Amino acid sequence: MDTSPAPFDWNHIRAFLATAEEGSLSAAARKLGLTQPTLGRQVAALEEDLGLLLFERVGRTLALTSAGAELLDHVRSMGAAADRVALVAMGQSQSIEGRVAITASDVYSAFLLPPALRELRIRAPRLTVDVVAANDIRDLMRREADIAIRHVRPEQPDLIARMVREATAHFYATPAYLDRAGRPETVSDLIRHDFVSFGDTQRMLDYLEPLGIHLTHDNFRVGSQSGLVAWELVLQGFGIAPMSDDVAANTLGLERVLPDLDPVVFPIWLTTHRELHTSARIRLVFDILADHLSKTG
Repeated sequence: MDTSPAPFDWNHIRAFLATAEEGSLSAAARKLGLTQPTLGRQVAALEEDLGLLLFERVGRTLALTSAGAELLDHVRSMGAAADRVALVAMGQSQSIEGRVAITASDVYSAFLLPPALRELRIRAPRLTVDVVAANDIRDLMRREADIAIRHVRPEQPDLIARMVREATAHFYATPAYLDRAGRPETVSDLIRHDFVSFGDTQRMLDYLEPLGIHLTHDNFRVGSQSGLVAWELVLQGFGIAPMSDDVAANTLGLERVLPDLDPVVFPIWLTTHRELHTSARIRLVFDILADHLSKTG
């Protein structure tokens, strides 16, 4: 007897995923470009196929049942796989070639972009990618770059921005430095330590002050406008510095300072101009970057 599960209609799966993410049939129908009755029938058909109740009504919204919540994790993986298939198909069906400039900080360019660039080389071997490693904000409106990775949302209406993830940062130093200077046990202990400055020292002081970290210029005797140089100075044992946990995880020979301290949380925005909707190459690069940056860490 054949005991293999019956195949599911992908439209029913997609309807369930949209409804779970939007919280209502009307919002999910708008997202998928369907009428609400059509989407409702697709969700009901999936429930019938599975023999499970996936949603229950709570006021004007729909809430997942325990069975629906368990199914959602698997369906999200299916949705991500479908998106990847669509990207591959797009790369095969359109001529993906030409130049795309990506701007990011020098540290992110060196530590976080390479995995995405490797996938781009596979997906679009005729594409030329120019990584503009810059710690200032390059002007997308003047086409100094096509896509930017930023920590602030742009305000220009002609730009498209997607917050791909909220990242975290902690303080790091080498074990050799901490052996020599002592390991801080409280935030107040930090005032007795050397720090490495990334760029404008006063901006770092102003950022740390609201966090209860009361340092002065005397704590910053070494630093650089180059993030890569400053990070190397940390690796050479010149002192402590805050750094993205994603970058620190890809750097050997460091120790997290005050490991129980709450992390600094900051957004990662991926930004481009509205040509994203018409340029196959920019759309491909944008989507691959969004996928990799959302999973980093």
